[in-house]
Amino acid sequence: MTVLIDAIYNIALDAGKSIMAHYHSNLTIDNKADNSPVTVADLAANEIIISQLQQLTPDIPILSEESPHTDWQQRQHWQSFWLVDPLDGTKEFINKNGEFTVNIALIENGKPVLAVIYAPALNKAWLGNGKTAWLVTKAGKDTIRLLPSTIPTVVGSRSHPSAEFDVYLQQLGEHKLVEVGSSLKFCLVAEGRAQYYPRFGPTMMWDTAAGQCIAESAGATVNDLDGFPLRYDRESLLNPYFVVS
Repeated sequence: MTVLIDAIYNIALDAGKSIMAHYHSNLTIDNKADNSPVTVADLAANEIIISQLQQLTPDIPILSEESPHTDWQQRQHWQSFWLVDPLDGTKEFINKNGEFTVNIALIENGKPVLAVIYAPALNKAWLGNGKTAWLVTKAGKDTIRLLPSTIPTVVGSRSHPSAEFDVYLQQLGEHKLVEVGSSLKFCLVAEGRAQYYPRFGPTMMWDTAAGQCIAESAGATVNDLDGFPLRYDRESLLNPYFVVS
């Protein structure tokens, strides 16, 4: 498992280098069928991740946001698979605020068991193996855990506000609010810099799998509104609403 996590960390670094090569260029922005933006950086990072994962684990299938999606008829038989978002937070990338990530997660029997999130513009990475989570910076690699707080910090989406989120905050009572893009929201909880990340807006499997693994590895729960952990052995690629705490 240690060898595998090091390998996917290096793959994420390579994808991040490719993304940063496009970061300060004039981007051509296309819209996908769901009207979400996609750039040459998304596609270049995807190509790097897919080819390197295929070399690393040729027998493990891959589901990526930017590749054709295998239908449920085949996916339902997958015991394990890679779940990839080569550039999570494309809007943040386009806005050049640094809050975008490379997400790679290994799913086994519906659960994310190994993951890396890399934020190339911030030069930070988060790793999780289901039991332990780490933050990697220029200063080195440190274990991270949840931290309680008398006045909790809630992390919310910079690009996707919702009425349900406002109701949640009212019911929570006194709190601090931090807005951040992409899967970095999971990372803030894992680091103990936030205590809650409620999501009452659309997300896809590849948006959450790596973040869920890292948050859970740091001691958090990532549950739907019925209290069940998010799972990835289902037909719908669209996630239910959830709360990280």
